[in-house]
Amino acid sequence: MYREKDFDIIVVGAGHAGCEAAHACAKMGLQTALFTIYLDTIAQLSCNPAIGGLAKGHLVREIDALGGIMAKVTDLSGIQFRILNRSKGPAVWSLRAQADRILYNVNMRKLLEDTKNLVIKQAMVEEIVVENGKVKGVITSLGVFYGAKAVIVTPGTFLNGLIHIGLDSFEAGRAGEFPSKGLSESIKKLGLKMGRLKTGTPPRIDAKTIDFSKTEEQYGDDPPIPFSYSTKEITNAQVPCYITYTNEKTHEIILNNLDRSPLYSGKIKGIGPRYCPSIEDKVVKFREKPRHQVFLEPEGLSRKEYYANGIPTSLPYDVQVAFVRSIPGLEDAEIMRPGYAIEYDFVYPTQIKHTLEVKDIEGLYLAGQINGTSGYEEAAAQGLMAGINAALKIKGKPPLILRRDEAYIGVLIDDLVTKGTQEPYRMFTSRAEFRLLLRHDNADLRLRDYGYNIGLVDEETYEEFNKKRELLEREIKRLKSVTVKPSEELNIRLTEAGTSPIEEAIFLDKLLKRPEIKYDFIKKFSPPPEELTREIEELVEIHIKYEGYIAKQMELVERMKQFEEKIIPENFDFNIPGLSREVIQKLTEVRPRTIGQAMRIPGITPAAVSILMIALQKGIKQKQ
Repeated sequence: MYREKDFDIIVVGAGHAGCEAAHACAKMGLQTALFTIYLDTIAQLSCNPAIGGLAKGHLVREIDALGGIMAKVTDLSGIQFRILNRSKGPAVWSLRAQADRILYNVNMRKLLEDTKNLVIKQAMVEEIVVENGKVKGVITSLGVFYGAKAVIVTPGTFLNGLIHIGLDSFEAGRAGEFPSKGLSESIKKLGLKMGRLKTGTPPRIDAKTIDFSKTEEQYGDDPPIPFSYSTKEITNAQVPCYITYTNEKTHEIILNNLDRSPLYSGKIKGIGPRYCPSIEDKVVKFREKPRHQVFLEPEGLSRKEYYANGIPTSLPYDVQVAFVRSIPGLEDAEIMRPGYAIEYDFVYPTQIKHTLEVKDIEGLYLAGQINGTSGYEEAAAQGLMAGINAALKIKGKPPLILRRDEAYIGVLIDDLVTKGTQEPYRMFTSRAEFRLLLRHDNADLRLRDYGYNIGLVDEETYEEFNKKRELLEREIKRLKSVTVKPSEELNIRLTEAGTSPIEEAIFLDKLLKRPEIKYDFIKKFSPPPEELTREIEELVEIHIKYEGYIAKQMELVERMKQFEEKIIPENFDFNIPGLSREVIQKLTEVRPRTIGQAMRIPGITPAAVSILMIALQKGIKQKQ
């Protein structure tokens, strides 16, 4: 066996998780190697050419606030940006961007190649080398050994990947690429419990064969709002998406061919995503619905390929052609790439810590779809945190574990390691107990300090952030201390706005709390001493209007902290008299870090928590 070189950290896989992990480790000063099966597919947008969306956009903003790179690359590659849910409250506003698939790949690769301390290698990692419960490095398919103090595994859908189109199937990590079989076997040999998941993708359509006149145009926001707090403006041309719908004929074609579906014939064993089902699944489970929405999304500015979002399928090719051509606007459609389903191996995530390190193997970290998640954003968030924590551990520093009240990233990781998952996990705003605190607009206020303190956010960016924070705090303080007196003009404007006039002086913040009043109104009658950006003005308005609700959530956070701060020792014996066998088994499997985490394990009752707390207290007293 040939030993070429040792690194501080090795990252296996250059998808969204791997890119974030490798960049974070290298930026934090560790000698890092990023291994990928194929260099030209670094950060490939394997499924839809879009970043963000409901709750996912929050994750991207948080990645950026911590010093990650997904948001910056999206801004360089984005061809449509939209804030979703504007008609609802700010807790569920979320940014989504269509990305140019080629530009995203090119920009990410350039950023990584320009990163100091980072080496990128095209090689297939076949084995993770572990000795005495500690990772030592990896071995590639060419028999080359690379040593490392930590290894971060981010294989996406490549572990024993199996693609299905109709009743035909073939081994692949994604269409046209080799699967990773040896690595999956290596992970199993290390004693990790693994399962099987499934995801899918829709057909891609040739734009020349789409009749866009039969579809609805959907444009992005103008001007486009960037993902990254560091991006000043979006420079790419912005293009529309198009909406069309399936119909009864579409559904009839699908239902008549279910016997040829690998999903319904029993050929697919993996569990698919509940919240992003195949079109055949939607048609079967929602037979009462006469139509389903189809988004036609451009793959890029230089391509004529459109992604048919809404109709992922694994039906045979001829059936795909038939049902696609039954959809308005797609009557003459030419399929450039057929849709398919892919099955792959994953590791049950209750076997990892909040740092994403495997509980029983020191120095081995897992991130992305290997932990049972779906989506680029969930993967990137895990990759970033795995990279940060691997680097911090090697440096001998405490880990960075984000709480559920601090970040959606904290919710994501805590859900995985505490509750586990039997199906592809997708982030939703409803998963967060404190979503009014975790808005997409305030991610930097929540997390930028962390990013700076660990060395991922540079001095210039941090100084700019501090100026923003100072201006925000100063303006909120001004609105709470400055009054406006009644005047004829003011009362006329208040009446026009649909709210009652004032009869005596009123503090500006009280006026802004009125539902009908926006910050622009306040600014006209009492402008701030310094000009504020639109972003700061919006933050001010949200803070003032939702101040009472935010205060209530903060009170709840403080009450919950007492449980989160009760640490359970790593070697604690959960064989406690009074606990059922099932509860003991669950506690032993998850090994919760805190009482708060124990409370969130499915099946752990309040009575069991009380017994655990008493036993923990007794143990502390005995040690004293």
